[in-house]
Amino acid sequence: MVWKTLAAAALATLPLVGGAFAAACEKPREIAGFKTCANVETAEREGALTIYSPDPEANQQALTNAFMAAFPKIKTTYLRLQTGALYAKLMAERQAKTYQPDVLTLTDMTFALDFQKRGGWVKYESPELSGFKPEHKSSPQGFFMWGGIIVAGIAYNPTTLKPEDAPKSWKDLLNPRWKDVINVKVSNSGLQHETWMLIKQIHGDAYWKEFATLNPRAFDSYVQQYDRTVSGQDQVISTAQYSGYLQFKAKGAPIAFVNPVEGVVAAPSLTGAVDQAPHPEAAKLFMDWFIGIPGQQAYVNATALYSAREDVQPPKDGLPITAFKQLIPTDWDAFLKTHSQFVKEWSAMVGMR
Repeated sequence: MVWKTLAAAALATLPLVGGAFAAACEKPREIAGFKTCANVETAEREGALTIYSPDPEANQQALTNAFMAAFPKIKTTYLRLQTGALYAKLMAERQAKTYQPDVLTLTDMTFALDFQKRGGWVKYESPELSGFKPEHKSSPQGFFMWGGIIVAGIAYNPTTLKPEDAPKSWKDLLNPRWKDVINVKVSNSGLQHETWMLIKQIHGDAYWKEFATLNPRAFDSYVQQYDRTVSGQDQVISTAQYSGYLQFKAKGAPIAFVNPVEGVVAAPSLTGAVDQAPHPEAAKLFMDWFIGIPGQQAYVNATALYSAREDVQPPKDGLPITAFKQLIPTDWDAFLKTHSQFVKEWSAMVGMR
């Protein structure tokens, strides 16, 4: 795939360097319900902010609109690509010494940590980072944080599949009746990588080999997965984002979500300010707003994801995150080491060699 070639070339040639903003100030300014160390007046004079993100366009537009409602002098734009393709583009740009984004969101810890090693994130210890637990912050803190928690399980269309016949567990997805009517995410999805590793830890190496016999179809976006299932083209979604379920359910679509007995996969949406940002003060201001309660609630409302802050409400009509048994990698270094194996096996399984 093109994005893999670009990423491989970029990763091989980019130097490992470090960037830094100042650490959090001693006396942060409180404004619009959050604390900031940014110079708001300078940020407004910069007058622009660019976000690179894999979030669907509608979600990203809602988030940027919320930020611009608070700071109308800062025109905020975004570029949306799936995480793997987005990272390849970013690496190619930086290799060419072209610096476009101010803020970056990635939904794959593999890329987030690689970007940290290469000095791509700028270290900025926002005064709002105190609202997050250590496990939801980069190490050392200040490079990136868990801007959202992606919860994934199983979904199906109750008009084409009776609830009593629907899968109740990840193990149930191996039923031969799902052959040719089940979909998954592509291999450049961090969420799919986590699912692959965590379910294999529970059910063994043979699980995905048996799953491969179902001829699963892979898609770039959860929107595509849900569209196909709602339309009746597929019956079951594996690694179905709960956020997608909530969004489609809110539109009146026939869709049901299954909280698997083994647990749901919980993956991070990771956000931070970028080194060499064209609008560095606006980037700091956005990060303080985004990490604070106003930005986190705006992000939850826009994406139907969960916040890692305990003082932010869950998505509309969503269960509290405590209602789910969360499956999360306990060793991110071990997780990263499985990336090449996952991409090779998953791409072969879904026909993307």
